[in-house]
Amino acid sequence: MTRKERYGAIVEWFRANVPVAESELHFNNPYELIVSVVLSAQCTDRRVNMVTPELFRAYPDPKALGDAPLEDILGHIRSVSYPNSKATHLKALGQKLCSDFGGKVPGTVEELMMLPGVGRKTANVVASIVYDEPVIAVDTHVFRVSHRLGLSRGKTPFDVEKDLEKNIQPADRPIAHHWLILHGRYTCTARAPHCSECGLAGLCAYHSRHAESKEPSR
Repeated sequence: MTRKERYGAIVEWFRANVPVAESELHFNNPYELIVSVVLSAQCTDRRVNMVTPELFRAYPDPKALGDAPLEDILGHIRSVSYPNSKATHLKALGQKLCSDFGGKVPGTVEELMMLPGVGRKTANVVASIVYDEPVIAVDTHVFRVSHRLGLSRGKTPFDVEKDLEKNIQPADRPIAHHWLILHGRYTCTARAPHCSECGLAGLCAYHSRHAESKEPSR
């Protein structure tokens, strides 16, 4: 199977079997999304969703967040990973949004990456979800699944991102990020992928290699 054929078959499988795929973060507007994605770095969406309701009640907009005492922000997010650095990023993020973007979340990846605590992955997530930009964010799940399925051999998240965007049509890219991340989160898990339950097993390079290795010698 060529890479082009593999991409086509995998995209069609997801389209038929996972017609709806969305972020599991809870948010109501672009500001809440970018704050939630910053908090989600090396942290579960479930944990982030537990702390953001109170956080957004306390700081409903960028100005409130930027004006808040750092210790107060930290008190709201203490249970997430790396709370000290994230509290610092969030306060600076609120200030930057107000000083440079009129309190609005910008719409391009380049502008988003100017914000404190926002790297390429976070920028792509926000640009894709909020502004329907044809970009694919590559986190650890997307990176792992892309390699296992045989969609990319890229050594870095950026390499994988470029492979995915080269081979997935722009209209499919926003949902493709969710397809891959959810597949990695619940089926193609890091330590023990659930290959016997996976509808993509017949198209998967990883499964094919491991199936061959288990064949009895003749």
